[in-house]
Amino acid sequence: MKKIFLTIALAAISTVLLAQGPGAGQQRAPRGFSFGPRMETVQIWPNGAPNAFETPEGTKYTEAYMEIYPAREPNGYCIISCPGGGYAVMSDTHEGRDFKDWFNAQGYTFVLLEYRLPRGHHDVPLSDLQEAIRIMKGRKDLGIEHVGVMGCSAGGHLASTAATHFTSDENRPEFQILFYPVTTMDLAITHKGSYDGLLGENPSQEIVDLYSNDKHVTPQTPPALILLSSDDYLVPVANSLRYYEALVANKVSASMHIWPTGGHGWGWSEKNFKREFVGELERWLNDTVRK
Repeated sequence: MKKIFLTIALAAISTVLLAQGPGAGQQRAPRGFSFGPRMETVQIWPNGAPNAFETPEGTKYTEAYMEIYPAREPNGYCIISCPGGGYAVMSDTHEGRDFKDWFNAQGYTFVLLEYRLPRGHHDVPLSDLQEAIRIMKGRKDLGIEHVGVMGCSAGGHLASTAATHFTSDENRPEFQILFYPVTTMDLAITHKGSYDGLLGENPSQEIVDLYSNDKHVTPQTPPALILLSSDDYLVPVANSLRYYEALVANKVSASMHIWPTGGHGWGWSEKNFKREFVGELERWLNDTVRK
């Protein structure tokens, strides 16, 4: 009797494997369904960063990585997202990965940049982002022709730094999206935590001015969309206003939307104006970026 049951079981298994055909044992997609492109993790400096520095053992974000989420139907554009966190932590969910599905649905390849936390080494985050831009501009296999940057809070400072401190077409972003950004290191209006995390103790005035991005806007600065709340309790609204004024003064295309409530750090989380800001984001991308 045991031999009969064993023969039946083996026959059933053989039937399933034959039905699967080549690649037996792999999951088969239901009829009418196709898997989209897979997420890819890429190390920014596989051979070691040129400005590497020692960090305490066990600390996070000591290596720079990209999580690349390709669009199923790419439109030729890539967004590199820089989460906030005061240059001390990384808010990479609601200010990072949570955006990917929406952007992918619009045809944008979405990239989450896990940049190295600087611990006072001010050149580190910018070098990571500039290298990420360079890498993604070379990813023709993903259909990428244009690369822009996005950032929230301190990530907005990093994104606006890339938009004002590029050194060539290779590392110049073509547009910038800033959510409630830090844009200056002027102690009168900056976020002190971001100041400390990026610049360390007792930076020179030259370094403070270098990362006060409103001072470095030129007519070559890429178009900007700025989104924030007027009751932001952490990063003064003056950061966005000063940067917007510099963009306008240099005749750079700029759009700014300020909602009366929302505070700071909302990202992709549900707020009473989420539908409105998503609508403004889609409109700006269609009318300004992809015109």
